[in-house]
Amino acid sequence: MPELIYYCGTMDAGKSTLALQTAHNHESRGRVGVLFTLHDRAGSGVLSSRLGLQKPAVEVKDDLNLHDFIREQISTGNKITFVICDEAQFYTPNQIEQLALIVDGLGIDVYAFGLLSDFRTKLFPGSQRLIELADRVEPLQVKALCWCGEEATHNARVVNGEMVTEGEQVVVGDTVTSGQRKHEVTYEVLCRRHHMRKINARASQATHQSTPTLPFQEPER
Repeated sequence: MPELIYYCGTMDAGKSTLALQTAHNHESRGRVGVLFTLHDRAGSGVLSSRLGLQKPAVEVKDDLNLHDFIREQISTGNKITFVICDEAQFYTPNQIEQLALIVDGLGIDVYAFGLLSDFRTKLFPGSQRLIELADRVEPLQVKALCWCGEEATHNARVVNGEMVTEGEQVVVGDTVTSGQRKHEVTYEVLCRRHHMRKINARASQATHQSTPTLPFQEPER
């Protein structure tokens, strides 16, 4: 039976790579699919991985009805047999429900890939709805690593080198202008211990470098 499967993990866990591999495996057997994505690092209308692989994809806007899109593709003679949804955490809850309709109403397998939680450790609305509706939720087996070497379980937002826990939920990593200042926004994966302590890689180096030396006195001569 067709299924809605959600593959989830932190950043650097290989979600987009697995999405591309899944599409390749199906296409190599003559199956025809549709690839959706949103806020990809390579730009609009592209599904890319950190390994340099990429494929054209449909950019998901808030007003795009995914079920209607697939149904229209089928009505024009395209035989769609699978759907890939990358960055699914950014989809609206309604769009996640539309994915379930694609499975149940059109009999098509849907494979979704995304993050579970944001930089504040809160579930994305899209991820929450996927957990509620998916036939299966599959954590990715590839483990991302914190700077300390432990398994990374949380995503951290870093602004101008410092970890932050407040702000808009969705900010694509880039330079963001606030007033007359430009802020460099990047993301980093951390273990729970260092995420809760707000110690990212840069802060850990600063901590090591700023360790005070023990007081001592010069010997008398």
